[in-house]
Amino acid sequence: MGLFTRKTAVATPAAAAPAAAVTAADLTHLTGDYVIDTTHSEIGFSARHAMVTTIRGRFTGYEGTLHLDGANPSASRAELTIKVASIDTALAARDEHLRNGDFFAADEFPEITFRSTRAEQVDDETYRMHGDLTVKGITQPVSIDLTLNGQVIDPYGNVRVGFDGSATVSRSDWGLTYNAALEGGGVLISDKVKLTFDISAVKQA
Repeated sequence: MGLFTRKTAVATPAAAAPAAAVTAADLTHLTGDYVIDTTHSEIGFSARHAMVTTIRGRFTGYEGTLHLDGANPSASRAELTIKVASIDTALAARDEHLRNGDFFAADEFPEITFRSTRAEQVDDETYRMHGDLTVKGITQPVSIDLTLNGQVIDPYGNVRVGFDGSATVSRSDWGLTYNAALEGGGVLISDKVKLTFDISAVKQA
């Protein structure tokens, strides 16, 4: 998801020769096309429930691609497609409710998509990917703050980048307005939802 100019080291397996460090002056090591490794990544979300606790969930079905431009980080870009039916909050009845018309209407709108529109460096360690998030056929702009965790060569010879990030959105912007009033005041589900990204992506040949 772009904009990676933080200083980091390239790790190698024990049998391989040590690689040179990737520094702010050597960003070409990051340039290339990547595919998200879904078995070592997680896309999650959380929202307040009944004003007193936080419910967390994730999507287990998704795919995404990245293009990192080391010479011009602002030209980096990302695309992500999430299968709504893969939602998992560790409670089957709640997951089924989230899939129906009160929330995501998964039968009619089976996918959530994110398409980046631009990227920027915020400071030495923080980068921001701007893009269009489409849910239930509604597209709204979203900005995701990202931190690069490193670049490594794994034991199978794959070049990987890892990063995490988050964004806080209002679900009502995408027509997700279902709620219930609490007797003592407040509502059952917060409008604010935090999206979280813990991503490992593999560089393509």
